[in-house]
Amino acid sequence: MKNPKPTIGLINFGCPKNLVDSENMLGILSKNGYEINLDEEKADIILVNTCAFIKDAEKESVKAIIEFVESGKKIIITGCLAQKYKKELAELIPEALAFVGTGDIEKISEVVGKISTNSKEVLYEISENPYYSLNNDMERFQITVGSSSYIKIAEGCDYSCAYCVIPALRGKYRSRTIESIVKEAKSMGQKGVAEIILIAQDTTNYGKDLYGKPSLPELLRELNKVEEISWIRVMYAYPSLVNDEFIQAIATLDKVVKSVDIPLQHSHPEMLKLMNRPAVDNGKIIEKLRKNIPGVSIRTVFITGFPGETEEHFEHLYNFIEKYKFDKLGVFEYSKEKQTDSYKLKGHVAAKIKKLRKKRLMELQQKISKKINASLIGKEIISLIEVLTSDGKIIGRTYKDAPEIDGLVFIETKKIVSPGDVVQVKITGASEYDLYGVV
Repeated sequence: MKNPKPTIGLINFGCPKNLVDSENMLGILSKNGYEINLDEEKADIILVNTCAFIKDAEKESVKAIIEFVESGKKIIITGCLAQKYKKELAELIPEALAFVGTGDIEKISEVVGKISTNSKEVLYEISENPYYSLNNDMERFQITVGSSSYIKIAEGCDYSCAYCVIPALRGKYRSRTIESIVKEAKSMGQKGVAEIILIAQDTTNYGKDLYGKPSLPELLRELNKVEEISWIRVMYAYPSLVNDEFIQAIATLDKVVKSVDIPLQHSHPEMLKLMNRPAVDNGKIIEKLRKNIPGVSIRTVFITGFPGETEEHFEHLYNFIEKYKFDKLGVFEYSKEKQTDSYKLKGHVAAKIKKLRKKRLMELQQKISKKINASLIGKEIISLIEVLTSDGKIIGRTYKDAPEIDGLVFIETKKIVSPGDVVQVKITGASEYDLYGVV
């Protein structure tokens, strides 16, 4: 007998945090009897979970929505774009059946149910103060099946970085309980996931609202006991909270990969102050990490072209990158966004200059990365097997590399290996971003 309920599809945009939200919504719908089909042609209604972090992300989301509408698809717009623009988006895309904000994803089944019985009425579930609890143990419908999976340990943000719209879109910082996270990690491991990746807008503030102090090290100690998983990776550490306890946890817990993701955003104290970031000595933090965590890999991101960034500020950043030689590095051109403090700042940098500055930084990083990778030739490095291709190739990632962001290691072996295996790979070759090796 055919299920009378519509089949649901999904298109997801944005960061891993958005991906977790998408999987939570699909989990809610699946639990309520809706069939999920990721083949867009076979879906009756498509959830488009959007990103609104910067203008390029907004354009990508809007373009996809318009293409679906033009092809006659029924869509529900969810996520950051719906939260940010609310009813303005309805005027642009009147064909959408519903709009669901970032704090209302738990209502997705109710929304789909309503539009299934009355498709003429456009529904809005967008709370002014976005909030949803991460402790309800939603059963995710995973659309990413592989050796690694993300676990969102907190939602929202209490900082007011001048360039960032996230606090307005996601609300105040709120953590999940340690018990809830450990339970999900065990579940992931039982499904064959070898690596869990902890994410939040700022992971180092984890637990401050629940336990009275940042408690990421305690969480890591509990997760390290989970037998079903092999690797624990931490993303998005806030510079001023990279303290001795955090460093010790990374250094001593055997399942926690020796890789620190720490978005520094800039090097010059004047720029950090304008950005509403802690004007700490980022160089000292890097030196401390390298001194106390043997073999640590450090990845970071910087923003160039922020309002007021002079040539002197940029050269300071360039020299900083040249000096500290980060293992992994990304660069964003500053994007002028409404609802941010920087929107009204003076001294906005011309687009052409921003583009040129980014190009210079990435060319520098390419040289640094090539040299770092070349230095690994002849050495063994711990790696996770990710894919066995149909043509016999074995593809993995070293502990230094985050999935879908950083490089890969292409492996040759006569041994039998499977996705999720953690192995020592002897490096035989290197390019700017990828490695080649044997097991």
